[in-house]
Amino acid sequence: MNLLFLQDAALVGGDAALAGGLMALIMGMLAVFLAVFAVIWIYVSFAYMSIAKKNSQSMPGLSWVPLIGPSIVAFRASKMHWWPWILIAASFLPIPFLAPIFGLIAFVFIIIWNWKMLEAIGKPGWWAIFMLIFPIYLIMIGIAAWSK
Repeated sequence: MNLLFLQDAALVGGDAALAGGLMALIMGMLAVFLAVFAVIWIYVSFAYMSIAKKNSQSMPGLSWVPLIGPSIVAFRASKMHWWPWILIAASFLPIPFLAPIFGLIAFVFIIIWNWKMLEAIGKPGWWAIFMLIFPIYLIMIGIAAWSK
C-alpha cells in the first residue's frame, strides 16, 4: 500500500513539473510576442511620424497613439471627411451582425486614406493596395516615409 502511494505522489509531482514547463513556455511565447509587437509599433510610429512631417502636419506625434495613430496621420494627410471615424468606433460594438459590417466599411476607408496619404507625399496611391499584405506593408511604409 505504501508503494502505491509513492507512485501516485511521483505522478502528481510529474504533472506539476509538466504544468510548470507549459506555463514557462506560454510566458516565453508571450514575451517574444510582446517584444515583436513593440518593435513593429516603434517602426510604424516612426514611419508615420516621418510621413506626417513630409506632409507638414501640425502634430506628427499623433502617430504614436497605439492602434489608431497611423490611421490618424493618414486621415489628416488625405484631408477627407471625419465621419468614417464613427464607423471605426462602431466596429467595436458588441452587436454580432453590425460590428463586422462597420469594421469592413471602416477598413475600406483606411485604405482610401492611405491611398490619398501616399499621393499627398508624392508616392503612387496604388501602393495602398499592396499594403494589405503585412510584410509588404512594413516595407512600403518605410519606403514612403524615408525615400526622397
